[in-house]
Amino acid sequence: MKLESIPKRKKRIMKAKRLGRGYGSGSGGHTVGRGTKGQKSRAGHKSMLFFEGGNVPFFRRMPKYKGFNRKFKIETQAVNLATLEKEFKDGDTVNLEVLLKKGIVKKNSKAVKILGKGELKKKLKIEGLGTSESAKEKIVKAGGEIK
Repeated sequence: MKLESIPKRKKRIMKAKRLGRGYGSGSGGHTVGRGTKGQKSRAGHKSMLFFEGGNVPFFRRMPKYKGFNRKFKIETQAVNLATLEKEFKDGDTVNLEVLLKKGIVKKNSKAVKILGKGELKKKLKIEGLGTSESAKEKIVKAGGEIK
């Protein structure tokens, strides 16, 4: 049997069960589908989503991370050579302020590293930015300089 050979049902969406409407409603009568006795059968029962029946909750059983929290970590943002080739003219100076003005890096960037993806044909002066080994080779090969 294949899924496409199954005939479509005419009445796919059923009406919702009307609970708490007595024995004649066809929904079980006095227990209304809640079973007999217990916390979940009572009116007003609302347990927390992660309640485990009195067990110590999962997130309290898990060990907590203890140690340094790297509060002063500086996230470095990456810029490829292909981006510099597209955004800058021959002989331009590339530094953090210029990259921020042009919107190439995020506003709160503290450190930027130039990566070697793409080709560079323009002579660019790079100041105060980190560069990868492949990016250094390509910048020097194009006639640029790194300070």
